[in-house]
Amino acid sequence: MPMESKEHFDILIIGAGISGIDAAYHLQTAFPRKTYSILEAREAIGGTWDLFRYPGVRSDSDMHTLGFPFWPWHADEAIADGPAIWNYIRETATHYGIDRHIRLGHRMMRASWSSADARWTVEAQTKDGRIVRLFCNFLYMCSGYYSYEKGFSPEFPGMNRFQGQFLHPQEWPEALDYAGKRIIVIGSGATAVTLVPALAREATHVTMLQRSPSYVVTRPSKDAMAIWMYRHLPKRLAAKLTKWKNVLYSITMFHLARTKPEKMKALIINRIKQQLHPQYDVKRHFTPRYNPWDQRVCLAPDGDLFAAIRSGRVEIVTDTIEEVVESGIRLSSGTTLPADIIVSATGLAVKLMGGADILIDGAPARFYEKLVYKGAMFSGIPNLAFAFGYTNNSWTLRCDLSARFVCRLLKYMDRKEWSVCVPSVPGPAINPEPLLDFSSGYVRRADGVLPRQGQKTPWRVHQNYLKDLASFTFGSVSDGTMNFFRASQAYNGSRASLGHDLI
Repeated sequence: MPMESKEHFDILIIGAGISGIDAAYHLQTAFPRKTYSILEAREAIGGTWDLFRYPGVRSDSDMHTLGFPFWPWHADEAIADGPAIWNYIRETATHYGIDRHIRLGHRMMRASWSSADARWTVEAQTKDGRIVRLFCNFLYMCSGYYSYEKGFSPEFPGMNRFQGQFLHPQEWPEALDYAGKRIIVIGSGATAVTLVPALAREATHVTMLQRSPSYVVTRPSKDAMAIWMYRHLPKRLAAKLTKWKNVLYSITMFHLARTKPEKMKALIINRIKQQLHPQYDVKRHFTPRYNPWDQRVCLAPDGDLFAAIRSGRVEIVTDTIEEVVESGIRLSSGTTLPADIIVSATGLAVKLMGGADILIDGAPARFYEKLVYKGAMFSGIPNLAFAFGYTNNSWTLRCDLSARFVCRLLKYMDRKEWSVCVPSVPGPAINPEPLLDFSSGYVRRADGVLPRQGQKTPWRVHQNYLKDLASFTFGSVSDGTMNFFRASQAYNGSRASLGHDLI
């Protein structure tokens, strides 16, 4: 393949979703003279919100915290649908001129760090098959944590016999006509809880088939207090107050779930009972075996899932699959569920760095052997940051803090004339732990993919916005863990120092 090798940037951002646009805003604001570009593999910006097109796709976090703090969300719907979020991302990128720095259809295939040159070489494949080679001093990965090519779908016995349509929500056909059809949605997570009531508006009947239930909470799609504040207070003040109201609410609920799980469990289950008829088997279909927030809690805005169940158009079935047959699914209990369409809402396939090869002086960067530094960098990997959000709160909250931290780090390096920064593990005393304290299937499947965390700061990944805000805002950049080099030093000594950073 022909290769171009011409351009050098101070910073390359990979991914033009929410976190990539957020990172670009902070970097161009803090460093108006630095050059940067955003490489986006798809033909449109938006990331998740351009990829997912299934019926009812929406946020499960409120937009006052999921949105950009520098361009607050002003619409009445706090729980927004996918198209509205996509438009919001696009309008933000256009307003701040970020769109002019985005290169669509550029999929990063490889990034190689050279200690001799103190820079990254990034190879990206364009839509027409060309390989473009770009150079940068700092690489910022905002490509998410899952595969955009294909979702996770287990092989069910007999799948090839099914005479209807079998699909994954991540690959939803644009022209799929499901009006008047019988649909089975396999799964009990956020995607299933979103899909089922949306499909029920046109389908004859929808069955949510789950092996085990998830916690489902109800929340108004419109935030009445936020609407009042936006109408009676200056918009900037209203935005800040609404954000902090929602942040503190989420932190409080998560803290209660961790410290008093039985009380939180009772609150959720009792609320579900209030929304269904008295004879409904809530214990079987809506009472998980685990505690709240051991896995992500699902959201039913305005109680849409429960309304669909009450209408009779939606049925929850808790059972295991024996096999897929020509006309539907046969369960282990012997019952056969008829279907014209089967949707496997069974989760995501975890993939770091967009699936690209990352090399450090020619050696593969084995991220599963690395420790995460402040939730934003990796041990032994120089001049690379990544955006990774919260599991118990809005994704953007943490990504925005990471972007601010990267700006502080780069300003410090400019001031001290350092060329290279790399977090180094102090010694073998750190016992690595899983990055995410979650029992969800996608987390367990990614055990050999995800990096690790330690027990203490800065290697501990706090799922707490207040702790991170204090650490990222006031914590020292030169904390004794982050090592700095000039270009000549990086070449002369960093190979040895990087070698013992593996855990």
